[in-house]
Amino acid sequence: MEDLKFTLAGNLVALRKEKGLSQAEIAEIFGYSDKAVSKWERGESVPDIYVLKQIADFYGVTVDFLLSEKHDSSQRKSRLNKKTVIWLSVSLVWLIATLLFVVFNKTNVFGGEEWLTFIYALPVSMIVLLVMNSIFGKKRLNYLIISLLIWFTLLTVYLTLLRGNHWLIFIIGIPAQVIVLLWMKLKKKS
Repeated sequence: MEDLKFTLAGNLVALRKEKGLSQAEIAEIFGYSDKAVSKWERGESVPDIYVLKQIADFYGVTVDFLLSEKHDSSQRKSRLNKKTVIWLSVSLVWLIATLLFVVFNKTNVFGGEEWLTFIYALPVSMIVLLVMNSIFGKKRLNYLIISLLIWFTLLTVYLTLLRGNHWLIFIIGIPAQVIVLLWMKLKKKS
């Protein structure tokens, strides 16, 4: 067991230094004192399993990596920048919208209504963002994305079909928004 403590301690020191962080910064990130972090790194104590998992996720490694003397490449998680993938996906939607705008503008297919391609890109962006955030991001952010999806969809319908004095379509968004808020509260309690 002592060897395991010292193995963990060595790995924690190496990973912290690799990130260029101080013990105080690590302590602040995980909500502990710098003395606790110092004890972890000296092998005098170990973080509980929940914190160990958080530390592994923070450094992009597995818990097994933290507890092993010898490391192989499968123990390190992909260093793929998840936020970059998310925003790259959303940017692709806007690239497609821009290309469609240019094509429709040159061919005059929609008779001056080509700008609607950018309006259609709003709900599509929210759908892509919702999917990507569900895979890579913080799940609580999904409620905000769903809310934006509702309002952008209503805006798209209004600008495409109704225009004029049909603003009452936005009233549909009120109960939909209430449902999202209640759903968020329900998920939070469970």
